[in-house]
Amino acid sequence: MGSFEGLCVDVLVSGLGPVHKHWLGVLPCEFKTNNTLDEFNRSLSSTSQVQVCQLTQETISHGLSLLCRTGNGLGHAFVKLDLKEKRLNDIAAISSFVHLRFLDVSNNHLTDLSPLSSLTQLLWLKVDNNAVACIKGQPFAQLAYLQWLSMAGNRLTELDDLAGPALECLNLTGNGIQRLNGLQGSCFANLVTLELRGNKLDTTEGINLPNLRQLYLAQNVIKRLEGLEKLERLTTLHLRENQLDTLDGLSSNMKCLQYLNVRGNAILDEIALKCLELVSKTLRALVLFGNPLVETVDYRLSVLIVLPQLERLDKEPVTTRERIEAQERIHELKEEEISEP
Repeated sequence: MGSFEGLCVDVLVSGLGPVHKHWLGVLPCEFKTNNTLDEFNRSLSSTSQVQVCQLTQETISHGLSLLCRTGNGLGHAFVKLDLKEKRLNDIAAISSFVHLRFLDVSNNHLTDLSPLSSLTQLLWLKVDNNAVACIKGQPFAQLAYLQWLSMAGNRLTELDDLAGPALECLNLTGNGIQRLNGLQGSCFANLVTLELRGNKLDTTEGINLPNLRQLYLAQNVIKRLEGLEKLERLTTLHLRENQLDTLDGLSSNMKCLQYLNVRGNAILDEIALKCLELVSKTLRALVLFGNPLVETVDYRLSVLIVLPQLERLDKEPVTTRERIEAQERIHELKEEEISEP
């Protein structure tokens, strides 16, 4: 039929019956996701203390958009539903809308996501700022096409029963997660980006995701780097504002690591820099601002001696002069080693 933009049609929507002369406009396939961490960490009132609304067919009809062919190509259906900020505590009524591909139910009072298991065509799902404390019955494991999932600002403390065979991006910012159990490659074979900022993690142990490329762990209470040797394809590791005093735990198996941010930790001296030699061949950008080490004399030179291939340090490009000085110092150190009896 071609473009549906501006088209006035009669459409049969599963669960609603005819929706007459509904003006359609093709909207972007992604909702805005620029929430701040403060918003994710805001207090959520319990459903017993707030006024909640029942999800009605009228509410659903107002939130539907983006008319597309159904998967079998034999009909058309609305595939995008926006139900954010509707004061909902139950979404059972959407379980019959099996053609949905994009769903936003953020900023409600949801605790149970099991109705989502029937939405087998979902590609994109946003459940931010609800009251989900656990995931019952593995609802996402049945969503074979779901590629993007955000559950930021909920009440999760662990990741049992969380799975996504096609997930590429998973955002769990601002929950209360203490352990990373359940993050296995068998459950997340295609996961590329994992966002876990603002949780309660004290270690990196438990992330067994060999295809992961970007890992964001800022604003936790991480004291130990553990299990990172399993992340052989990781390119970005973000550990800002944790409690690290060493970089022990980096692994030579991390053969793709290009960006490391450990700003605002407790790294004291050059001894910690020795651990960076394990990733020196690939690391191109390093952020160490906010660590005691930065206050030492010739700090940048010390880093470049360990990481001669580095291109950016603390957001500033490495200058030609700095690189030459580092090479000269490396040469001097080698000569000193040779001359020692």
